[in-house]
Amino acid sequence: MSSYEHEPLSPVFRIDVSADSEAEPRKPKDQIMIDLLRHLIAGQQQQNRLLEQMIQQQNAANEQRASELQQWKDANPELARSCRTAAETLSRVQTRFLDSLTEEIADSEDSLEESEFMLNEFVDRFGPRLAHLNGVLQVLAQLGHGESTQAS
Repeated sequence: MSSYEHEPLSPVFRIDVSADSEAEPRKPKDQIMIDLLRHLIAGQQQQNRLLEQMIQQQNAANEQRASELQQWKDANPELARSCRTAAETLSRVQTRFLDSLTEEIADSEDSLEESEFMLNEFVDRFGPRLAHLNGVLQVLAQLGHGESTQAS
């Protein structure tokens, strides 16, 4: 007899394999499949309800942001127009920058593929500028996008 037989075991570790004559009668396999399918359908319906709620919340947040942005544009029509003009100019600058970046990649293709140092140098040289330029352009474009509803 081992020393473990006298220690109480958690119900998680006990499995009853005895034949119990008073157990529930077994369901036919067809009924088990039907029950499982019903559970799956109920789960999918719950998922659909949750997704609909998430979409409604996302739409409400988007509408709130759009409303606030439109209010800002209405309160600052000159600044909104200036942002649009600046975004157009910066977009042209970004195009030239991307052109020089792609030329650099074409000229340095072999060294970029073969040398980790050269790749890191390239990313250090162009990465931050590209990321910041994209961020500024995105803000200006969003602030300058569309017409103000206020008459000018």
